Amino acid sequence: MKTRLLYICLCIASLFLVSCESKQELVRPRIIITCDPELDDQNSLIRFVAHATDYDIEGLIYASSQFHWKGDGKGTKWFVEGREYTRHGLNYGPMESWRWAEGERFIDDVVDAYAEAYPNLVVHDSRYPTPEYLRSVVRFGNIEFDGEFEKDSPGSLLIEEKIMDDEPGKLFITAWGGASTIARALRAIEEKYSATDEWESIYNKVCEKVVICLSGDQDDTVAKYITPVWGDIEKLSVSGGSVGLAYGAQSSAKEEYRHFYMPEWQTENIYSKGALGSLYRYWGDGKQMVEGDIFDYFGLQGYTDQELRDMGYIVWSPVRPQGEFLAEGDTFTFLNFIDNGLRAWEDQTYGGWSGRKRDVSPMTSVSFSDTDAIAALYSRAMRDDAIPDNYVPAVWNSFAARLDWAVTPRYEDANHYPAIDGPLSIEANAGENVKLKVNVADPDDDVLNLSWRQYKVGSYKGDVTVDSPNDARTTFTVPADAVSGQTIHLVLEATDNGMPALTRYHRVIVTIK
Repeated sequence: MKTRLLYICLCIASLFLVSCESKQELVRPRIIITCDPELDDQNSLIRFVAHATDYDIEGLIYASSQFHWKGDGKGTKWFVEGREYTRHGLNYGPMESWRWAEGERFIDDVVDAYAEAYPNLVVHDSRYPTPEYLRSVVRFGNIEFDGEFEKDSPGSLLIEEKIMDDEPGKLFITAWGGASTIARALRAIEEKYSATDEWESIYNKVCEKVVICLSGDQDDTVAKYITPVWGDIEKLSVSGGSVGLAYGAQSSAKEEYRHFYMPEWQTENIYSKGALGSLYRYWGDGKQMVEGDIFDYFGLQGYTDQELRDMGYIVWSPVRPQGEFLAEGDTFTFLNFIDNGLRAWEDQTYGGWSGRKRDVSPMTSVSFSDTDAIAALYSRAMRDDAIPDNYVPAVWNSFAARLDWAVTPRYEDANHYPAIDGPLSIEANAGENVKLKVNVADPDDDVLNLSWRQYKVGSYKGDVTVDSPNDARTTFTVPADAVSGQTIHLVLEATDNGMPALTRYHRVIVTIK
């Protein structure tokens, strides 16, 4: 009971401290999700809503891509040279739709599952938005054709409204499928203002506010419209992330982390956890997003790659054993927005669960007509020694805990994150011995494993050693060769011994006087 009381006090103190030192920390990132009906988009969306406490969700929008488009229902046929219906030995002509289920509602299905889980979720964190609110921001975007953005849609109008409002801070807009709905919103703004005296100020407002979080350029609208016309809009640019979540991620996972992707762990912690877990796609689950889709063989069991090819399927990812992890290829676009204490969304160079911005990134300009580029994108091969490579347990255990909350009606029967209270920023002189005064508590009275480490993302590139790296309150000495204005990032990692083990971080940025 004393520990729980201390935990509550730390949370209140942390809010007070943050308001004094960094008002930005009180503001959650504003996010709009646009996604197409690919199975990995659905899986990413399930993880996204499980962490719905951590951001302000401004929109959940159905989108098209070169892989999925609905058609206009009027018999109009569409064809773009080089798309997947002309690859893999296929030679289809113009079609009325492509890989889009009649009555498609995968976003609504996820929100419905969230609604079932909500009474339990809110017991564990009161910040969860209501299902009614999530339903109020669901829209259909420009889904008729691949790359078409000539007409407004409910989704594009919502994006346009959010771009043009006067709410403070960045607006992060993801494109898990194509960016045509985003392009339409931007085109509408251009059409209204480009010939007016307001155009320069409007252009600057949009470019300063919007961050587009791309999972590749899946309908060429980024290359053909957004970049040429809105070239100053910031794009999410992360690389070096150590958490593989794309198709085939288990093949490249480190041996000590591979069990997170295997049937036993996935079944126990994900698939069996209520309505949200039951929607999560996995190898051999017997499901198919669109009936008869020759690219979606993932639900089938007991067939080899060649047997599937003989059955007419396009086997573009090697078959894995039944029950293994399948894919969350778009989760990297929001992992850094999850409120874990790393504050990675504040500045793309800080580094977090999804890596960080560096000089070169493969994430924002990949053409999805280039299968080799897709493989390079999904391989996540770029390493980054400036941030840790041990995020896999924290990322998977956090998701598992959220799904456990979804089926656990009593707070006492689930595990919860440690709480950390301490300074976010410190000023110090070169050569100075500095005290790190941080308090840590766990609401479940779990034992905590603490570890300080330097993230070499600051402007000081040398080594910094914390004197007692396993104590919350410790000291360190600023290197004598540090120069005024340089920064050092020190991060405290606190992991409990609950089930599943949960990790919380606390980043202190030291600026040299």
